[in-house]
Amino acid sequence: METRIAVIAIIVENLDVTDDLNRILHDYGSYIIGRMGIPYREKQVSLISVAVDAPMEVISALTGKLGALDGVSVKTAYQKA
Repeated sequence: METRIAVIAIIVENLDVTDDLNRILHDYGSYIIGRMGIPYREKQVSLISVAVDAPMEVISALTGKLGALDGVSVKTAYQKA
């Protein structure tokens, strides 16, 4: 199956969902190339970027689950095909 490289930008405004977010990322761990998280304590948010190499369906499923979490915003940038 063909894969695409993508970077997923995640802004977490509700820190109560951190455990759920980490559980979802763990479930997709085999597709994750790397991850960087920055806690911005002054604004009480976390900024996370996740690089993945996965089929489009997997990336869509992952971002859909993340975006469904309360207080989480998600945007994805894809490698040009």
